[in-house]
Amino acid sequence: MIQDRDKVFLQIAIDKAVESVDNGGGPFGAAIVSPDGELVCVGNNTVTKSSDPTAHAEVNAIRAACASVGTFSLKGYTIYSSCEPCPMCLGAIYWAGISRIVYGASAEDAAEVNFSDKFIYDELALAKNRRALPIERTLEKEALVPFIRWRDKEDKIEY
Repeated sequence: MIQDRDKVFLQIAIDKAVESVDNGGGPFGAAIVSPDGELVCVGNNTVTKSSDPTAHAEVNAIRAACASVGTFSLKGYTIYSSCEPCPMCLGAIYWAGISRIVYGASAEDAAEVNFSDKFIYDELALAKNRRALPIERTLEKEALVPFIRWRDKEDKIEY
């Protein structure tokens, strides 16, 4: 359920998106808030500024938050995104263990200004052999070696 504080933090993400546009970045912002309600970090889209197609606002914010708190798990944290997260960002949010997403603009709103994720969602729904990007598999047995080593490693850090 949306509360007044959610609107405050989402506005921070939206303000960061506006600032990003004004400074040559993409029109996306994100804020991450700890379980106790503290703002941990704010990020924006720096894809073109950094020549990094993965430098979306949410990914940048996750990286900054993890560095700030010193862990790869953001369980219990909330991410506020100026726009509905794309498939890559949604994957990163799940991998980080973030517990809640609050967003403003929809994926359809983003598509109206040529930021459409529809193609990626459509591709993911297809069988691998029907996708536009060829995907092939080989060295299956050799590729299992790292997994066997991981499984058998006694001092691993689970995630």
